[in-house]
Amino acid sequence: MVYLNFFKNPEYAQIFEGPLDIDTITMQIGATIPGTKFLPHKTVIILDEIQDAPNARTALKFFKEDGRYDVIGTGSLLGVQGYGKPPKSIPVGSETVITMYPLDFEEFLWANDIQPPVFKKLRECFEQVVSVPEALHNRMHQLLLQYTVVGGMPEVVQEFVNTHQMDTVFQLQESIVNSYRDDMVKYASASDKVRIRECFDSIPNQLAKENKKFQYSLIEKKGTAEKFAGSLQWIEDAGIITRCYNLHTTELPLEGNADKSVFKVYMNDIGLFVSMLEQGTQGDILRGNLLGYKGAIFENLAASILYKMKRKLFYFRKDSGLEIDFVIRHKGECTLMEVKAENGNAKSVKTILNHPEKYHVNRAIKFGNYNVGNTGSVLTLPLYMLMFMDER
Repeated sequence: MVYLNFFKNPEYAQIFEGPLDIDTITMQIGATIPGTKFLPHKTVIILDEIQDAPNARTALKFFKEDGRYDVIGTGSLLGVQGYGKPPKSIPVGSETVITMYPLDFEEFLWANDIQPPVFKKLRECFEQVVSVPEALHNRMHQLLLQYTVVGGMPEVVQEFVNTHQMDTVFQLQESIVNSYRDDMVKYASASDKVRIRECFDSIPNQLAKENKKFQYSLIEKKGTAEKFAGSLQWIEDAGIITRCYNLHTTELPLEGNADKSVFKVYMNDIGLFVSMLEQGTQGDILRGNLLGYKGAIFENLAASILYKMKRKLFYFRKDSGLEIDFVIRHKGECTLMEVKAENGNAKSVKTILNHPEKYHVNRAIKFGNYNVGNTGSVLTLPLYMLMFMDER
């Protein structure tokens, strides 16, 4: 492996300022990093923080044409307006782009050494709609609460697995959130810097409301879409948040029935969202004392899990008070999905299911602090089984 980090060593970018033929590039890397060896069809070259060396990304085309070496380019916020330096030529057709996400709940379980037979048993209970054995059910619920607090940022998960010291976990999360704020200031245009940070910092307040529709007036008293829409888009492009759009009607195709002007906003990493709430919230979650933020926390948990499945998010709300947390395509049908921190009613679900001729829905899934069960058209599942909602 040959590793170049353009952020840590900005002088490495000069290697790609001249001719981009592969022999010249490998010769210059060898001269810059003594002891480097290139073995055809055995050496992999890693170009880290490639957004700081735009010509290195252009060179991917020539690496592919040459074919002797595999190359992995990694970059933070590639494609976000104002971040890094755009390449003179994007190597279309010569690179495979993979978007990396924070760890999902299943990966968090892997990190905590949960073994394959456990996943097999849980999947069987999910598919056969039978109760999970009580001891396993309780353990999985405990791990889900830990994931809710820790989240999926790799460094944070590794610290948790190594030490189980929540103080250092919280410090790492705070550092990441602060680095987001620093990046907003560093890379955004001058006119957007303050607005982007204000949008970002408003997210906990947006989700604390009973009606979680994103409101620009919560950013500032006279805030408007015209003033803040671009800033919110910057945060979304950066992979920090995702939007959940309101539906005109509960009917497939969901994308075609969405109102793009009415939406909720969720953080893509549940642990970072919780870290932005008032101090002590993490301890409350681990003890089961969920209090006022419980709806926002577990809705955001569900949103982050669905987002990592590459699902677009939708919900349904009417001024009459009818509201469904999420509406998804599941097993080819439009399906209502409610998320409860604890046991709770789903009055809106019953109303919609009782009028299939009006709402075109026959199925619903309710996630909460209970075991697997089935009540008529409503499937009830424990919150940790959100990880199995990958079937469209």
